[in-house]
Amino acid sequence: MIFAHRGLSGRFPENTMLAFEAARKAGVHGIELDVQLSKDGELVIIHDEKINRTTDGTGFIRDFKYKDIVQFDAGSWFNTEFNHARIPRLEEVFQWAKEENNELVINVELKNDVFRYDGMEEKVLTLIEQYDLRDRIILSSFNPESVKRIRTLDNEINTGYLILGIHANAIKVARNIGADAIHCQKEFVQSIHGIQAIENKIPLRTYTINRWSDAQSLLNQGVEVVMTDFCDEFVSNYQ
Repeated sequence: MIFAHRGLSGRFPENTMLAFEAARKAGVHGIELDVQLSKDGELVIIHDEKINRTTDGTGFIRDFKYKDIVQFDAGSWFNTEFNHARIPRLEEVFQWAKEENNELVINVELKNDVFRYDGMEEKVLTLIEQYDLRDRIILSSFNPESVKRIRTLDNEINTGYLILGIHANAIKVARNIGADAIHCQKEFVQSIHGIQAIENKIPLRTYTINRWSDAQSLLNQGVEVVMTDFCDEFVSNYQ
């Protein structure tokens, strides 16, 4: 499957409703997005712990209440034509996911490997249940303890253990924490550890692949998901 990494982020400001809707219209199979917690406990969609790179503000996301976060311009950094874009809440994405003609899989990455964000797992699971999206959600994190906690709280929801580079113990850790898949870079897929994972029928979901030739090779090798910033191009080639 082809997933849109932070939405159609090669052409729209990442992790915004604009990028997600553009990905849906492009015909992608799923989207990937990042979740953090605001000061007042709202689940907000942003990749970096600081808002500096993708908004006109400065500071850590956890130091702002959502009523202040929503005031920041989350689009002009990409292109001034997107100056109306804002940082969305996860609930907004789930509301959008329930609209007609939207059947996308949603990979929610919990960005809790720098700041722990106590209670994030429970909040996300509660929202998933509220919107009856269990069958369309993948929860992933670089924090193995978070993935383990998700599995403790819910023994059925699809999970992914995120890794960087070639992680020799990835298969062992993934099994120990109850992860359904390993989310990895192409270097891992092509390593002996990635080959072993595929041979043992452990799904691999790869990020961030922006050349179709690489995607084609990885899909042929047996990966389950390729995540890309340019899902429109990939969907066209995939079909």
